Amino acid sequence: MVDDDELFSSHRTKEDMDINGELVPPDGLCWISVFSCLLLACSYVGSLYVWRSDLPRDHPTVIKRRFTSVLIVSALSPAFVWTWKEFTGVRPTPSLLALMGIRFEGLIPAVILPLLLTMVLFLGPLTQLAMDCPWSFLDGLRVALDPWFWSLCASDMRWLRNQVVAPLTEELVFRACMLPMLVPCAGPALAVITCPLFFGVAHFHHVIELLRFRQGTISGIFLSAVFQFSYTAVFGAYTAFIFIRTGHLIGPVMCHSFCNYMGFPAVSAALDHPHRATVLACYLLGVGLFFLLLFPLTEPAYYSPPTPVCTLAPRLTSLCSS
Repeated sequence: MVDDDELFSSHRTKEDMDINGELVPPDGLCWISVFSCLLLACSYVGSLYVWRSDLPRDHPTVIKRRFTSVLIVSALSPAFVWTWKEFTGVRPTPSLLALMGIRFEGLIPAVILPLLLTMVLFLGPLTQLAMDCPWSFLDGLRVALDPWFWSLCASDMRWLRNQVVAPLTEELVFRACMLPMLVPCAGPALAVITCPLFFGVAHFHHVIELLRFRQGTISGIFLSAVFQFSYTAVFGAYTAFIFIRTGHLIGPVMCHSFCNYMGFPAVSAALDHPHRATVLACYLLGVGLFFLLLFPLTEPAYYSPPTPVCTLAPRLTSLCSS
């Protein structure tokens, strides 16, 4: 029977290993990886501005044009990983698609468990939403099962951007493509922290549009940008954690779409809610349960371990092991 360490290191050649059996990164790997991630992030953000327009970002014409450019960049993003792999000489056993989290092993748990974990974190906002919703549960269920409702959503450019295109393309570019390039250099834990920085900085482009259309004071715009950077960096670390633990792209995409729908928790509204004690208790319970279930619900054993991206790590860590 093959143990975890043997399975984990089976893809490495003797030339890749030191006397302790650990992976020796090629010279300059970290610089090449960081530069590749930076180039990929700039390509994604830059694609949003190839279209010259005086219209705001939420205008349907602008959204459609940006769909075209980000989908092209996203379709080409695996080429960055392939080029990085060929240039550095890193030779992983898993296929390129598997490294990027596109695989069938453990797919059903990857769809359900990370989304369930994220919903637990949002227990307070979900409770608040349920209390304030004028519909009954059966009314909401009928709407959710109505094809006409989903056809209306699909015709809404903002809904498509927030719930489909942005989660899919951003997770593909900023998680599925960047993490395989960062893990061999930084290791899984540091990659979880480093990868979201590219994601957070990429969202600073919103400042340009806010300043361009004078949507607020300069100080207010930059305070908003700092807050957004912090929030997106924390969220990016969470989805990077999910990607490494599960080895699937679908989990981060589902969580991203759900968080875009929920938005940042309206804590101030919760403090003024008629049932404030119940809502706040659900907020605290959700956060507590989230940290309690964070590792159990992302247990790699559910997702056919070792996850492909973990096979690139210099050594087996707690993030990659059961």
